[in-house]
Amino acid sequence: MHKFGIATLVSGGLAAAVIGLAAPAAAAPSGPGNAQQTISQLQSEGYNVIVNRVGTTPLDQATVVAVRPGQTFSRTDSGAPGDTFGTTVTDKTIYVDVK
Repeated sequence: MHKFGIATLVSGGLAAAVIGLAAPAAAAPSGPGNAQQTISQLQSEGYNVIVNRVGTTPLDQATVVAVRPGQTFSRTDSGAPGDTFGTTVTDKTIYVDVK
């Protein structure tokens, strides 16, 4: 019984990690483009973008090396018993590495 409980916890944690990382990865722009276009697109999607820069190349000439998820804050609203719960994302952050 103890092994079953551990396996359940591990599989639940892995599932949560996959779900939590899937949204920022899907939001990352794909294809060629400069860093400024990528940053602008992510900001238009509601992300707070934190840029990690290597070198002094202007953003409109820089290349995106990686887009990494940051912390997301949300709140869950509830009403009277039997009402539907609603979760609202209040803030989401993403890191963009450029060179």
